[in-house]
Amino acid sequence: MHDSQVFDLIRAETQRQHDTLRMIASENYVSRAVLEATGSVLTNKYSEGYPGKRYYEGQRFIDPIEELAIERAKSLFGVEHANVQPYSGSPANLAVYLALAKPGDTVMGMALPMGGHLTHGWPVSATGAWFKPVQYTVRRDTGRVDFDEVRDLALRSRPRLIFAGGTAIPRTIDFPRFAEIAREVDAVLVADIAHIAGLIAGGAHPSPVGHAGIISTTTHKTLRGPRGAMLMCDAEHAKAIDKAVFPGLQGGPHNHTTAAIAVALGEAALPSFRVYAEQVVANARALATALIERGFDLVSGGTDNHLILLDLTGKGIGGKPVAKALDRAGIETNYNTVPYDTRKPFDPSGVRLGTPALTTRGLTEAQMPQVANWISRAVDAALKSDDEALDTIAGEVRDLLSAYPI
Repeated sequence: MHDSQVFDLIRAETQRQHDTLRMIASENYVSRAVLEATGSVLTNKYSEGYPGKRYYEGQRFIDPIEELAIERAKSLFGVEHANVQPYSGSPANLAVYLALAKPGDTVMGMALPMGGHLTHGWPVSATGAWFKPVQYTVRRDTGRVDFDEVRDLALRSRPRLIFAGGTAIPRTIDFPRFAEIAREVDAVLVADIAHIAGLIAGGAHPSPVGHAGIISTTTHKTLRGPRGAMLMCDAEHAKAIDKAVFPGLQGGPHNHTTAAIAVALGEAALPSFRVYAEQVVANARALATALIERGFDLVSGGTDNHLILLDLTGKGIGGKPVAKALDRAGIETNYNTVPYDTRKPFDPSGVRLGTPALTTRGLTEAQMPQVANWISRAVDAALKSDDEALDTIAGEVRDLLSAYPI
């Protein structure tokens, strides 16, 4: 059967991804090899259980694929144990709770409006409903984690788990400081490195290994793999983590995703990936500088990684209309809350930017002033409701990207 409707939509999305400057911090482009593994016949196979301990027969090729992914994860990140079965980041984090905590236990994480993640105990998440959440913030004057506050909250609440990491953190995460506090209160430190896994693998961000007992990550974003997740840990927590993933939360793993994770991990071990990770950070810093020069306020005043968080309060416009204007201008972003935002979450003051995908396309620091110029022009156009100006920018973006094929 030929499904022309779906085919046409996929073809249109392919063209859109080619013609736009994709700057959502959690998005990227995968290699052809990762794409082919994801679309392979492995999607036909059920494999409940773990290698050598399956509940279905016909696993003689599946087991080696999962074992390869596990060994590559252990080697790349330098961990004692890895589980590559979680379907995505949120289920991976839920498995951590199931493995190490009981309903009603106190857990600590960064507050969502400060840059944290829903699954770090935010009230609207199951993790906030089933556990007793304690949320730390960032300093108003610096936009960075206040470790005096973290320690004080930890000493008073004695959490079972402390999460380090989040979704809108533009600065280096100080895993040793978090680990020191976790040891003081006998908590397990969980490093959620979903956004920065590729930077860690490429040596562009410090690793939590040796500091965090549990490491949770997605496999896309900066790691440039398929939409999946991994849990890594020390030997002490390995059995509990595996049991929590299966049979605790999931059934059969997605074998096509496992294979694609293995491919991506193999790519991330190459010297060229270290060059990529360093370029992601270099591009973000160059873009941050160019945006500041054009009068933009950046949360924390800049970036150490792949992510920039614009605070548009001083521009007199919200993040949502700016994100929509940028989308029309061929620049894909997402509106985002900023620390101590006075606007509502669905109409916040910020826009989140990232450089992983544009770096994969081959852009460097040389193009970042132009990108900043387009962003500035788009904000001005949004203030004036000037759609023609936005369409002009979109044409200029297409012209630039024509030299950088996917």
